Amino acid sequence: MNEVKKIGFWGYPHPDVTEELKAKYPNSEWIDLDIDFSSPKTNILPEAYCKIIRNIIDNTLFMKPDLIVAPIGKDKCDSGWFASKVLSDMGFNVIQTIFEDLEPKREVNICRGKMPLYDKVNTITNNIIEFNPPKLEHAVIPENNTSENPLFTPGFWGVPPNDLEILKLFPDTTHVYGWLRCVEAGTPADLDLEMYVNPNVPTVFYSQAFCSKAQLAKYLADKYNGLYIDIDDYASGSVKAKIEAFLRLR
Repeated sequence: MNEVKKIGFWGYPHPDVTEELKAKYPNSEWIDLDIDFSSPKTNILPEAYCKIIRNIIDNTLFMKPDLIVAPIGKDKCDSGWFASKVLSDMGFNVIQTIFEDLEPKREVNICRGKMPLYDKVNTITNNIIEFNPPKLEHAVIPENNTSENPLFTPGFWGVPPNDLEILKLFPDTTHVYGWLRCVEAGTPADLDLEMYVNPNVPTVFYSQAFCSKAQLAKYLADKYNGLYIDIDDYASGSVKAKIEAFLRLR
């Protein structure tokens, strides 16, 4: 293989693979291809498709990583698997990984700590490649609270949104659930943990538009009397107003 300067990845690649590549290519830049870097838009995918997967394709074609680490199992989604095959067929060097371990690797502290939600989500995802736990204030709410001891902080359930700015609408005490909590625990394929929420925490259930996780988000929102939202690209004013109203009224 030629010199590897840029390694692209998405989701939560298998840690054994990332550690091996970090040791083999210590000076490589790691690029999270899920993120919206405003790369030029391509016509590879249909218009009505998950924006995160479109980011993966558009970022790859624009940034041209020398190597791509591609989760393709239950730790990501079928669309991630399809994207890995498309990019491989286009000539990119793709390593497929499956990380479906269910044994927790870390305690869930960031999801419950006092920190701006925007920073929480970025910290959790940044720790995928290089673990660097932040100094946190104590967990603001213990997980064993009951309806007799009501909670006065909201929750956010889901994956990192394409429009990260919506996270700034939430208070610093917001608890994080869904796939993000699984990532902090080191078990991105743990569906039971992904479906866990504290029923006493008024929670916004977020899904990227055209994502299969919308099934879980809508079901859980109905079950726990939460707010279900899906966003394609960037949040409209009405969606932001809906979130703000839910946070105020609950």
